[in-house]
Amino acid sequence: MSKSVVRTDQAPTPIASFSQGVAKGGLLQVAGQVGFDPATSVPVGPGLREQIDQTLRNVESVLVAGGSGWADVIMVRVYLTDTAHFAELNAAYDEWFAKALPEGGYPARTTVYVGLPAGLLVEIDALAVTG
Repeated sequence: MSKSVVRTDQAPTPIASFSQGVAKGGLLQVAGQVGFDPATSVPVGPGLREQIDQTLRNVESVLVAGGSGWADVIMVRVYLTDTAHFAELNAAYDEWFAKALPEGGYPARTTVYVGLPAGLLVEIDALAVTG
């Protein structure tokens, strides 16, 4: 069973040696995405909400390029730089998934607090099923 690299121009080009996504054995792992505008490779914002929305659009672009969508996502990991952002993250996340998955069935989620490069407030990755 071979693995395949998922690549799309609709999400930012990785700045290091990793793929936007990798599919193997019926699974698609989307690499951590941040709030970069794919056209400019510059962070949107500076607010958290703008970065969350762009980050989720970037994750979605890789999901679609890999033949999946939000309904196929089984796990989301969110990396925040500040614990004070947790409530705002939840509000934005709830709004996004209410639109993306109106019937419910939200993926599992873990949120951790990390350091990110200057100007970035959030990073999100996802694990989905394919096929």
